Amino acid sequence: MTQWAYKVVYIDYRGRISCEGQETLIGNERRSAFARRYLNSLGRESWELVAVQPLTTNSAYYVFKRPAQEGDFADEHPEKQPQEEQTPPASGGPTVENA
Repeated sequence: MTQWAYKVVYIDYRGRISCEGQETLIGNERRSAFARRYLNSLGRESWELVAVQPLTTNSAYYVFKRPAQEGDFADEHPEKQPQEEQTPPASGGPTVENA
């Protein structure tokens, strides 16, 4: 069975594209050319557009997928920070939770 990798891209048609912590800003070009150039670069990497979720009249999330490749899931599980040991509260006293 094929495993899929997904990529979500935020496109703000006023001049910004954001994906996985990297931002691409519009240069001296038309907005549609800017978006098309970025989307074509994803197509060259085998990403296929599968959904568009409009947010406002000027922005949307674009969802892409491709068959999973080695390294697609490398950053999926960041290292967890060790949690502090919590002792149960003494009976009859208030409960204090640390964030």
